[in-house]
Amino acid sequence: MADFHGVTVYKRSSGAPGWSLQSTPVLSVSSVPYKAKDTTKIKMAFAGVLNDADITKALDECKGADSFDYKKFFKTCGLSGKSDDGVKKAFAIIDQDKSGFIEEDELKLFLQNFSGGARALTDAETKAFLKAGDSDGDGKIGADEFAALVKA
Repeated sequence: MADFHGVTVYKRSSGAPGWSLQSTPVLSVSSVPYKAKDTTKIKMAFAGVLNDADITKALDECKGADSFDYKKFFKTCGLSGKSDDGVKKAFAIIDQDKSGFIEEDELKLFLQNFSGGARALTDAETKAFLKAGDSDGDGKIGADEFAALVKA
């Protein structure tokens, strides 16, 4: 991949009045390392909350596009049978930006919270999931809404 060598900018020249064009180095693309999600940290995040085998089974059941069913997923992975505290821990893991809500963009990547290699939800799945969980109509799912969705 080619590097960006510079960008032309208007810059005040030293010692000369006015502005002149100068090429200024900005960024070398190769100097910005790509870092993939650490699936070990994801598995560790759910350690003590959910069983790895149950998570794998739940993810296998919804590998195909438009095959995600949140009720079935929560039951298969074991989350629907967890205590309120266990559900709160899961919510905190899924709420990636720690806003206290799970927004649409976080729902789209919902399965990847359980395994870094999992697929993203389709737009239709994401919208259906949001609609099912957003009981107050604010466009996001809060902790209480998530708990109600998990236990439904």
